[in-house]
Amino acid sequence: MRAAIMHAAHQPLTIEEVTVAKPKRREVLVRTAFAGLCHSDLHFMEGLYPTPTPIILGHESAGVVEQVGEDVTYLKPGDHVISCLSVFCGTCDQCTTGHPNLCSDTEVKLMPGAARRYSWKGQTVHQFANLSSFAEQMLVHENALVKIGNDIPLDIGALVGCGVVTGVGAVFNAAKVEAGSTVAVIGCGGIGLSAVNGAAVAGASRVIAIDTVGSKLDVARAMGATDTINASNVDAVEAVKELTGGGVHYSFEAIGSKKTAEQSFQMLRAGGLATIIGMIPFGTKIELHGADFLRDRKIQGTSMGGNRFRVDMPRMLTLWQQGRLKLDHLISGHIKLEQINEGYAALKSASPVRNIIKFDS
Repeated sequence: MRAAIMHAAHQPLTIEEVTVAKPKRREVLVRTAFAGLCHSDLHFMEGLYPTPTPIILGHESAGVVEQVGEDVTYLKPGDHVISCLSVFCGTCDQCTTGHPNLCSDTEVKLMPGAARRYSWKGQTVHQFANLSSFAEQMLVHENALVKIGNDIPLDIGALVGCGVVTGVGAVFNAAKVEAGSTVAVIGCGGIGLSAVNGAAVAGASRVIAIDTVGSKLDVARAMGATDTINASNVDAVEAVKELTGGGVHYSFEAIGSKKTAEQSFQMLRAGGLATIIGMIPFGTKIELHGADFLRDRKIQGTSMGGNRFRVDMPRMLTLWQQGRLKLDHLISGHIKLEQINEGYAALKSASPVRNIIKFDS
């Protein structure tokens, strides 16, 4: 099969012929149909997070089951599936207390460098996030997949696999946004726009979208933002406070920087909650004024929107079918695997929302 390999940080990915193993116990071989270009992969390509190499990146995808290994009962060949990096065991303390996204079983959620599922020129090619979506086939644990109806377009399904479940999940699961509340979202990429849309679905009375790219703010309005702020020419914190008369009940940081993380806390009203969704570069520290905590302001992180993806993803697809989640707005275009480096160059320019790799059937 063909796959895009990262050999080292700051180097272009190369398209190579890679060998994939056969499914072992509880493993599933999936023919990849679509894979989204998510900013999280770019963090590893730019060396902001360490990872063993060579490695096949990619984690937002959907496809069709080709083979199943021993003891797989949830799936069969021909099933349409969405992948999720929140692979779970179902029996550890995190899973059994309602936090499967934080599964602690390293025999199912393999640590970086542990998987031996792919090889290239006689050496192991490492698997990213237990998935490696930038390949024509994925060999994964069955608990990294959720089955969806064959009537769901697989490019829409791929979006839900990371950006949507993270952004909407942050609103529903992590922050538990209340109807009638006020919300600000910093960053209008795929995850931020999903948070905007999720806040609108949750019944927020005011949803303020913040970005420096005007075209993304236009998309935010189409997805439910009541107000937009172009942070390239105004102070976002002061603008939010002016719009809301003192600050928002909930804020979401969906960029992954020290400055915007601090701003998400600064724009809260008393009793407000800031949720950090973005991947802040490894080793970066956030600085906040201690006195600001005296009025019950809170800040938290979230892993993939606190998802229970086998429950959350089908529900989100139902909301899309009802016209309440605007997933089509998130797709900027389809590209070929060979165009992956150009796709990431475009992502770095901040112009597209989400380009999606379309694999040959």
